[in-house]
Amino acid sequence: MKRFFAQCYIWFLLIVLYAPIVFIAIFSFTESKVLGNWTGFSTKLYGNLFKGDMQGTGSLMSAIENTLIIALIAATVSTILGTIAAIGIHNMRGKGKQAITFLNNIPMLNPDIITGVSLFLLFVFFHVSQGYMTVILAHITFCTPYVVLNVLPKLTQMNPNIYEAALDLGATPFQALRKILIPMLKPGMISGFILAFTMSLDDFAVTFFTRGTIGLDTLSTYIYTDARKGGLTPELRPMITILFVGVLLLLIIINLRQIRNSNNAGR
Repeated sequence: MKRFFAQCYIWFLLIVLYAPIVFIAIFSFTESKVLGNWTGFSTKLYGNLFKGDMQGTGSLMSAIENTLIIALIAATVSTILGTIAAIGIHNMRGKGKQAITFLNNIPMLNPDIITGVSLFLLFVFFHVSQGYMTVILAHITFCTPYVVLNVLPKLTQMNPNIYEAALDLGATPFQALRKILIPMLKPGMISGFILAFTMSLDDFAVTFFTRGTIGLDTLSTYIYTDARKGGLTPELRPMITILFVGVLLLLIIINLRQIRNSNNAGR
């Protein structure tokens, strides 16, 4: 009986989480401007999205481009910084390590609006002109702790004698880092990169408060502005579908790769 209720609960969660996305995906294949009104199968919205034929689609594509560029830069830089920070935290001892770990967790527990307002006030205080660069810096700031959180467990699982043995055999610290440490931390770094990339794609509050008044739009701010005008651009439906399918395929590929690596390691 408990197993039955557990399965029902899991299916209920899956339906609640994914039914809206499936609904949007289905209605991305119709020309209707009103979500829920099926007017026949069509791929016109996909064509409009890539060709920019519809009014407002050009700004939508610009918002998508900004979102992807900012997310890629933020995820890459935060992965590098987060990995370095995780190695440093791992090598610390005593209460200092606990204190730094606690401080690293605070940005993840903070509401996004607090982080956004805090960074906005910081940029204003130092008279930093807000725009593309401040948004990237803000995204790096809140993405880095997630990378640290993913890399630290891999460092804990690692046998420290391997790194020390490489040094004893004549390897320089950089060679040991590149050939021993980084390959062992790679799964955590990849997970951290994906999480940072996803968090950056999903962000609204931090971007809204740090983008300034230059008219910079990411996908989240574009949707917010579009909704305030009284409706959503129909081309958002195929765009959401493409993003969801892309992320889903990426996760499947990564999971299959991890399963294959685990099977090879077990042989």
